[in-house]
Amino acid sequence: MIQNTKIDHGRGFDWGRTSSDYAKYRDIYPKEFYQKLIDMGLCVNGQKVLDIGTGTGVLPRNLYQYGAEFTGIDISKNQIEQAILLSQKSKMDINFQCVPAEKIDFPCDSFDVVTACQCFTYFNHEELAPKIHNMLKSNGRFVVLYMAWLPFEDVIAGKSEELILKYNPVWTGCKEVRHPISIPEVYSDYFTLENQEVFDVSVSFNRESWNGRMKSCRGIEASLSEAEVEQFDHDHRKLLEEIAPKEIQILHYAAITVIRKN
Repeated sequence: MIQNTKIDHGRGFDWGRTSSDYAKYRDIYPKEFYQKLIDMGLCVNGQKVLDIGTGTGVLPRNLYQYGAEFTGIDISKNQIEQAILLSQKSKMDINFQCVPAEKIDFPCDSFDVVTACQCFTYFNHEELAPKIHNMLKSNGRFVVLYMAWLPFEDVIAGKSEELILKYNPVWTGCKEVRHPISIPEVYSDYFTLENQEVFDVSVSFNRESWNGRMKSCRGIEASLSEAEVEQFDHDHRKLLEEIAPKEIQILHYAAITVIRKN
């Protein structure tokens, strides 16, 4: 269970409760999302990469084809179990470990790249920043990635978000607009900003997968009781039958920030 007064007004959440649906419905980043990293020479052949907050291993599994040697860590045992199952199913040799990011203890100069996708807000940065700095090789890079739907521009996303807030009014993962990823000041002691991008992506779903994507978000399965999740599922499916075609394109924005080790 994670609790942070800056997230969901202090309401606790547990990503382990979402693991089954997370594995099924959260592997959704489009090709151009990954291509941005490859074009920047990140997560490619000859590099050792640590993915913190790896969840079900979405980033390492999708970038595995480009030849980097990946390690993925996550605080949730259930998430790591799913990551191992999915990587083994695809015959990928990825080292997954269940450990909080702030407790990682790899030797100095272990990695060329460290990535954090969709999880940066959850960390204790005062503890994490020096650890990442020490583990990176000379001129190594820390890459922070994020993607979110745009509720004020996409009707289906907006209506779905309204329903999440009906069931969980304290959920703060809402009302997203395009913005670069904010890097806490503590990182400036260890890193220099190298690159920052914000760009739009259209993500394909059908009613079933969009419902699964909504259900497996922090505001629903990670936070609510089973009965509440079941009722949300019922109401969201009904909503999608009323407003959504069977095949859906949901407008998102993506953001990537790269900082280089000093």
